[in-house]
Amino acid sequence: MRVLIVDDEPLARARLAALLQECEDVEVAGSVGDGEAALTMLAQTHPDVLLLDINMPGMDGKALAARLANRLRPQIVFCTAYEAHAVHAFDLGAVDYLLKPVRLERLRDALKRVRQRLDAQPHEPVGWLHARVRGEPIRMALDEVICLIAEEKYVIAHRGGDQLLLDDSLRQLEETYPDQLIRLHRNCLVPAHRLIGLKTLADGRVLARLAGTDFSPEVSRRNLPTLRKLLRMS
Repeated sequence: MRVLIVDDEPLARARLAALLQECEDVEVAGSVGDGEAALTMLAQTHPDVLLLDINMPGMDGKALAARLANRLRPQIVFCTAYEAHAVHAFDLGAVDYLLKPVRLERLRDALKRVRQRLDAQPHEPVGWLHARVRGEPIRMALDEVICLIAEEKYVIAHRGGDQLLLDDSLRQLEETYPDQLIRLHRNCLVPAHRLIGLKTLADGRVLARLAGTDFSPEVSRRNLPTLRKLLRMS
């Protein structure tokens, strides 16, 4: 089981990492200090569970959990010093709610609950895109994609350090994955989990901030209200 620790206190992250070393079949996928950094790590490491603090600067734990609601992975285990958020935490679908300082046995119990929930649910459907490399067809997972950009008659998938030519149009892809892809511009789609914020430039243009990359594609005025609503909901 891959675990991502999300807490703005370095000592709390270090303590959780030490406790996880005492748990069987557990790997620490990463350790970050806020919700936006967590979204970036999610896109890169695909953990099974988040050990998530609630009170953090920027995107707090509740906002991050709301963004990830209804997904099989990652599951959420809140780790906080405050009891008051427990009801809301379970409303957000959290598996467990641990009070700091977290005890080893409670952590083991929480991870056991995560395993049981994952085992009881069907496998999360994986979105696959059909691309070509030097004329040969390949498949690539939608989670790997940073953005999809239409250029003349083709659609280019930007994935990490490379770019792949796709067989489908942006409209076909948007219709196939309506809950996973969002439109920034008539020539650009991005996976919804990549969107972490917006940036307004001095000239009035708005750019999208995407997890896992410094690339910031422009957002059209037509699509801007939808994106702002999505970010407020998360």
